[in-house]
Amino acid sequence: MQTHLAPEFKNSTEGREAEAILRKCVHCGFCTATCPTYQLLGDELDGPRGRIYLIKQVLEGEAPTRKTQLHLDRCLTCRNCESTCPSGVEYGHLVDIGRKLVDERVPRPAGEKALRWALKEGLPSPLFAPAMKAGQAVRGLLPEALKNKVPKKQEAGAWPRRVHARKMLMLEGCVQPAMMPNINAATARVLDAAGIETVLAPKAGCCGAVKFHLNDQEGGKEQMRRNIDAWWPHISEGGGVEAIVMNASGCGVTVKDYGHLLKDDPAYAAKAARISELTRDLSELMPELVGELQGKVKAQAGALVFHPPCTLQHGQQLRGGVETLMGALGFTVTLAASESHLCCGSAGTYSVLNPEIAYQLRDRKLGNLQASAPGTIISANIGCITHLQSGTAMPVRHWVEVLDDALTS
Repeated sequence: MQTHLAPEFKNSTEGREAEAILRKCVHCGFCTATCPTYQLLGDELDGPRGRIYLIKQVLEGEAPTRKTQLHLDRCLTCRNCESTCPSGVEYGHLVDIGRKLVDERVPRPAGEKALRWALKEGLPSPLFAPAMKAGQAVRGLLPEALKNKVPKKQEAGAWPRRVHARKMLMLEGCVQPAMMPNINAATARVLDAAGIETVLAPKAGCCGAVKFHLNDQEGGKEQMRRNIDAWWPHISEGGGVEAIVMNASGCGVTVKDYGHLLKDDPAYAAKAARISELTRDLSELMPELVGELQGKVKAQAGALVFHPPCTLQHGQQLRGGVETLMGALGFTVTLAASESHLCCGSAGTYSVLNPEIAYQLRDRKLGNLQASAPGTIISANIGCITHLQSGTAMPVRHWVEVLDDALTS
């Protein structure tokens, strides 16, 4: 696709990157077939191809409007289109650029601006944990929309204390320790059973995705730099850590992108690239550890159905690892018989900002997942787990919690 950049973009980093991405686009439209919002709304501008044209128009000097902003806001950034695209268009990077340029030129209404500010400042804040605790204490009194975002209180269980020669860093995350602390503890126990010690870096926090995707891109990058500083002593020579493990695929896809996002930062570019190189989703680590875990897992009954988050299957291009691992350890795990590739509607803060679309996608996803009458739905990202659980009485859990429950020692 030929693009004629407006003068203000010809020498800008964003303009050059966007132009390179747009050159790959061949206007084939395969992406519309797998775009969740296009399937729901049927509007070309609510599909990847239409959004690409909107971004192209802005880059060529056309003034964006609130309508432009709305269509870009409606994108889930699920990156399903990237899995479908035969030309390798990096749509996720392009839409980040497009949103930034549009938000710089189109003011948002005060209420919308306030909500987005509250999300980007509140979710990574130290105040989030006490606020969540207070919400859980009065959960039964909360309105339904708020109750959907406040899971029932969960106990984490004991953290393993054994020391192992193999060590891996783990990002605790910004909301996960407060909302579902057992996910981190279960991860540490499973790795412990496989002979790996989990290391935490207390000064590491939010991966940066919340601020970055709410168009505080510089704020997000500052959080990325902070994490790099916190992890660097552990991964530099003599640090003893061999990988950085992610049990939230939304964080994992972002940390794996640090190298790209900080490529123009002379102080952090090389370090960011190294961090991305060392980052592994938990499911990537486990196949090599199956042998260590076999014989330590109790026989299992009951079927599990796996919802692979978009950040796992499209963002990180990881497919089949969880089902293969769990199957090798005696679990019965299937995918939804149809539309397993589609987003559940959680998508970070999307379900708060676009609830009508998010809940339609949630209910559609749950219908497909529950069709096989499983005992439990499993996933790999806290956002998906919380969002899906709000629409069903069936348990929705992280797969590592289920594996942890089955360990005999």
